[in-house]
Amino acid sequence: MKSITVAKFGGTSVADYAAMTNSAAVVGANPNTRLVVISACSGVTNILVELANGVSDGDKRQELLDKLTAIHFDILASLSENLAVANEVNALLDTVANLSLSAAKQPTDALTDKLVSCGELLSTHIFTHLMNDASMNAVRFDVRNVLRTDSQYGKAVPDVPAIYGLAQEKLRPLCENHIVVTQGFIGSDENGETTTLGRGGSDYSAALLAEAVDAGTLEIWTDVPGIYSTDPRVAPKASPIPEISFSEASEMANFGAKILHPATLIPAMRKQIPVFVGSSRTPTEGGTWIRQQAETSPVFRAVALRNNQTMVTLTSLNMFHAYGFLAEVFRILAKHKVSVDLITTSEVSVSLTLDQTNTRGGAPDLPDAAREELSELCRVKVEQGLSLIALIGNKMDENRGACSRIFCSLSEFNLQMICYGASAHNLCFLADESEARDIVRTLHTAIFE
Repeated sequence: MKSITVAKFGGTSVADYAAMTNSAAVVGANPNTRLVVISACSGVTNILVELANGVSDGDKRQELLDKLTAIHFDILASLSENLAVANEVNALLDTVANLSLSAAKQPTDALTDKLVSCGELLSTHIFTHLMNDASMNAVRFDVRNVLRTDSQYGKAVPDVPAIYGLAQEKLRPLCENHIVVTQGFIGSDENGETTTLGRGGSDYSAALLAEAVDAGTLEIWTDVPGIYSTDPRVAPKASPIPEISFSEASEMANFGAKILHPATLIPAMRKQIPVFVGSSRTPTEGGTWIRQQAETSPVFRAVALRNNQTMVTLTSLNMFHAYGFLAEVFRILAKHKVSVDLITTSEVSVSLTLDQTNTRGGAPDLPDAAREELSELCRVKVEQGLSLIALIGNKMDENRGACSRIFCSLSEFNLQMICYGASAHNLCFLADESEARDIVRTLHTAIFE
């Protein structure tokens, strides 16, 4: 069998009939595309998350359910009549209605995963039908039969060896004679319960599946033609990057570049699968190739922004010239499954940011039990309403004056928790959310314009 291309389409690429038609044309243009991973239609996951959080007002709940119905049946209305697909869509909408009623009484993480997974289950029924309408010999596959995870609802951890074995057994053979359409974002645990990989997890799903079927290329199709030097909605003069290394792209994704999920590149890096990022609206405009090594390695490549940050500052005089304090802090955090992103220390305090992606969204928070236990050790201060700004590049530690140039351009802003040195690919800091966009624009102007 020829090398497989795995193509992933985000929510805006399957938002309506026109968007789905464009995406189907992208699939049809590449005969090597045998596995298609898609997200829920644009806006659907937000509706499902709202329902999962519990909507006690019956009229409001029905309004949200009516929106879901309209989004999906507006697309079906443009396709040939297919009673089986319509029945599947109606059955899933009934499931959403029943689950949302349960969530109104008592929302749980497990219930949330069941609810929000319905977005991808719905979109794949419709997209498969659209492709078959175009004589593309597509078959829908329930990814939960392959994408095995643990039971951490909302942020499940994939079981990579299990996924590989199941994909080789059940998924790759299907790709020989069909274009297989499957879901991103969702999986199942060993008990068959539905799980999710966290918001934005469709990219990660696609990379895991690309790894598991031994794909030659992974394509991420979205609404912009590639990765930019920063978000063009923040800095209008941002420019596309034709090629970037895995290391740089990983830093960008991790520090907030919304074009990729932070974990996307890990499976691709393990198998050194080239990743292409392009626009399904304008596929001929090109995009960004992400490879093991890029031909150019500039000192500064991009500026990334990540909002909804939480900073925890722990202060204790017992830290001074003592050992074991940080070990105890991280023991407590590990006990309560709190993942740390950035960290800085002084003689008597340590500041850290929380790395926590869950299905319900919002800023990460320090669990009450963890806060209580830490308070027995030190004084605990939690701050929210912060943004993280990261400058991404190469060998920053080897270029004299690089940092001074950055900070001189930001002399008018108040910066917090500056992190530099652990990686030669980034320099990052926190700032108040109200100033974050201005900081990004100022940095981009000073460095790239």
